[in-house]
Amino acid sequence: MSNNLYIPTDRKPMSLVKKVRNIVFKQRVKGYIDLIRPFTLLAPLLVSTCIMIASFFYNGETSNVFSVLRSTIIPASFALAVLNGASNALNQATDIKADKISKPYRPIPKGVISAGEAKIISIVMYLMAFYISATIGIMFSVFVILIAVFTITYSIPPRIKDVLFLNQFWIAIPRGLLGILASWSVFGNPLQPLPLSIGLIAMFFLIGGSITKDVTDSYADKKIGTRTLVNTFGVKKAAFMALPFMFFPFVMIPIMINSGILESYFWLLTSLAIPGYLVFYLMIREDKGSKFLENTSAWTLMYVTYFVFASSFSVLTILGSVVA
Repeated sequence: MSNNLYIPTDRKPMSLVKKVRNIVFKQRVKGYIDLIRPFTLLAPLLVSTCIMIASFFYNGETSNVFSVLRSTIIPASFALAVLNGASNALNQATDIKADKISKPYRPIPKGVISAGEAKIISIVMYLMAFYISATIGIMFSVFVILIAVFTITYSIPPRIKDVLFLNQFWIAIPRGLLGILASWSVFGNPLQPLPLSIGLIAMFFLIGGSITKDVTDSYADKKIGTRTLVNTFGVKKAAFMALPFMFFPFVMIPIMINSGILESYFWLLTSLAIPGYLVFYLMIREDKGSKFLENTSAWTLMYVTYFVFASSFSVLTILGSVVA
């Protein structure tokens, strides 16, 4: 009996299939990375690390700082970064309609990742943050849970994100006040005047600064019923409304020093009122920024100012503790 089976010798079709699979795999990996928005994770990672180091020295810890950095500070900072990534994933999973209009290049509108997958990733990352925080300490865990409550209720129904004015506070409280208090709690009492003051300054700055993220989403937000200062009053009026929050918290530092709340060496932080004003200036100029960062130059400067604020505070606290 003859064998009519054809045995292929040309393996090009199989090679093509592998190439397609590799392309799809790379697209999905890139999609997962884009989902959590790595650049925005730098804020909680760097800011929390700076605040924890400051708390370590301020509270007179006697352990080796490099040992503590590896065993405590890096895991705690990573937990806050993962928490922010979970929030980003959840936000994209619940903002599909708006993203289809203003950010169609994101992984969910492009069809690279489904909304269901994004929610699962978000849940996994929230649980990961909770688990890591539990290994750090009870107080730190409490703050991580509180931050999670704010970020979850911001995105899911009844969606605080859609509520005018309140949505600004819902971003600033967890990322400013609670984030700094959580970081300080790793080595010290978060209810001390110093961390409370620094946390409140950060919170008020972010109440104003967070409107910068709404500029590129203005049209899309309005179409789906999300009310922001930008799409309600226009970019320029919104910028003028936000200016006091970005400028006066830093100008108030000398008053806090005179009142005995802050040490005299913190007066240097007053200079951050300048970039705070520049954020406002870039907004009224309606500078478009870059597509890579998904936002305006004002938004980028706002983030950089927050980094500088946290790092400068940390350096001044360490130097003040050493000298004392």
